Amino acid sequence: MGYYDQSYRKKKRKSTWIVPLLTGIILGGIVMLVVVPDIFLNHEDGRDTNQATSTDQTSPEIESSPNVQPLQVDVSTQLTDVVSEVTPAVVGITNLQRGNDFWSQEEGVEAGTGSGVIYKLEGDTAYVVTNHHVIEGADTVEVVMHDETHIEAEIIGSDIFTDLAVLRMDGSEVDTVIEMGTSSTIKVGEPAIAIGNPLGLYLSSTVTQGVISGKERTIPMDFDMDGRADWQAEVIQTDAAINPGNSGGALININGHLIGINSMKINEDAVEGIGFAIPIDSALPVIEELETTGEVTRPYLGVEIYSLEELPQYEWRNSLNLPQEVTGGVYVWTVERLSPADKAGLQELDVIVEMDGEPIHNMIDLRKILYQEKEIGDEVELTIYRDGRQMNTTITLGSQ
Repeated sequence: MGYYDQSYRKKKRKSTWIVPLLTGIILGGIVMLVVVPDIFLNHEDGRDTNQATSTDQTSPEIESSPNVQPLQVDVSTQLTDVVSEVTPAVVGITNLQRGNDFWSQEEGVEAGTGSGVIYKLEGDTAYVVTNHHVIEGADTVEVVMHDETHIEAEIIGSDIFTDLAVLRMDGSEVDTVIEMGTSSTIKVGEPAIAIGNPLGLYLSSTVTQGVISGKERTIPMDFDMDGRADWQAEVIQTDAAINPGNSGGALININGHLIGINSMKINEDAVEGIGFAIPIDSALPVIEELETTGEVTRPYLGVEIYSLEELPQYEWRNSLNLPQEVTGGVYVWTVERLSPADKAGLQELDVIVEMDGEPIHNMIDLRKILYQEKEIGDEVELTIYRDGRQMNTTITLGSQ
């Protein structure tokens, strides 16, 4: 392979580039003469080149196009109909407490507000369910109807564990009672509507819509604010907004049936759209008992107990002498005199690990078995460790 001489190459190019250039110009001109007129003829009116034209057919108007339909909006939907029917059954609750000074003793001072649901009308008496924490500490409770009518109500009873309370009031102004539903058949993702009075009575009868985000959630509850969970509430999770003041209001399904009592929300800056309601299926037995007796009576042992998990591990071995196979339980701190536990011979620092064969890992486990599975008067067998030795004892449950 040799090297080309530069003078030879230049001479070669000069003699050959003119003919191709002229040929290209001529061919380009022919193409333009043939194609361009056709483009102008077919596009001068903005139509597609594939659209057929006819001198005896007029261009269709936009209004007559079969693909364009007139917009019709029907605001009378199932949702708005349901809300209008249910809203009168959701009321505001004002917690009135006597003040500390002389002037406020005569008239109750508003200590808090919430919501409630009228669930029953019997003759001239109406019954309202709300949250325990809404009416806690109240000397007087006032119900505010959807039309701003104020009616004084009587607290029949309340229960801290389920966070439920029942009120009784004059029913002459009541014309709507909510229809009970069921929480057992709800599905994650189905619509949920919360009705209540967020931020107090200034925003009464507020409606928020969302979905069921979760079923059978368990939320730890610290009643005495000592940093330890005293109970685990089983709740429905929803992203329908539940703000302060919504507590005690109604969570309904798309048919307007009550499926839960709004109770709480996660109040953190980084969290949004996580609210909780008490399932109506678990609330109804409590509501009926409160209405009938004014309190919820539960079986009890008569001991002050604490979870082993609250103790350092070395205390398990050194103070309680527990064997390595014990991984959880509750230890007895005090025994009430003449209580069922006292009569059965339970002692301080006994460690309860089972009840009727069911394992107990902490205080919540023991309470759930007692409150949800046992009745007053039942005999239960406890498996305990005393000074490192395993033993069984039988206790007849009393009433609390």
